[in-house]
Amino acid sequence: MHRPPSLLLAASAAAGLLLAACATTPSTGPMSFFVTSVGSGKGGDLGGLAGADAHCQKLAIAAGAGNRTWRAYLSVPPTLGSGSTPGVAAINARDRIGSGPWFNVKGELIARDVAHLHDGNHISKATALDERGNTVRGRGDNPNEHDILTGSRADGTAFAPQTDTTCGGWTKSGAEGSAVVGHHDRMGPNDEIWAKSWNFSHQSAGCSPEALVRTGGSGKLYCFAGN
Repeated sequence: MHRPPSLLLAASAAAGLLLAACATTPSTGPMSFFVTSVGSGKGGDLGGLAGADAHCQKLAIAAGAGNRTWRAYLSVPPTLGSGSTPGVAAINARDRIGSGPWFNVKGELIARDVAHLHDGNHISKATALDERGNTVRGRGDNPNEHDILTGSRADGTAFAPQTDTTCGGWTKSGAEGSAVVGHHDRMGPNDEIWAKSWNFSHQSAGCSPEALVRTGGSGKLYCFAGN
């Protein structure tokens, strides 16, 4: 089939950009991504974003990777102002983690950059290892721990503030509230897109450790090196 020259040029340019991106991204590298081996111990209460980042940093230090600045992949919705009290802008997980590329503890490429992370990344049960190189339990294991806290939409942005999707900004540990989670093993009860999402699958049953367990998690996080 004959294609117009303009389409051929556009396709050639796109292919060139893709090849250039692949050529400039190393195939292996030092650990810059991991799933936490443990949660905070307090369910959805991570001590806010600062506490979650500190948790990532602590585990990275123990694994010998403390020379980098680690950030938890978590979003926080905006707060609405009222009267003389100003609102606070949303915090998006995608904006907290640097520019990539990211590699797991084995040096395997997870994503080239932020765009690749949110469209076509290499996250799976085989690659989303913890900081010590261990496989994180998933669907079919006992217990199932594939729910990873994110509070994020599929594109890595925060939700609107009307519904609690972050356990009160990662400060709640009781029955109230909920958190959006993703599935590191890309598995769920069916083949729907949400069941395979690494960062936007469903909401937890609550914010307590017990509630997180009921929906298939243990309060674990994704951690990325931001530098």
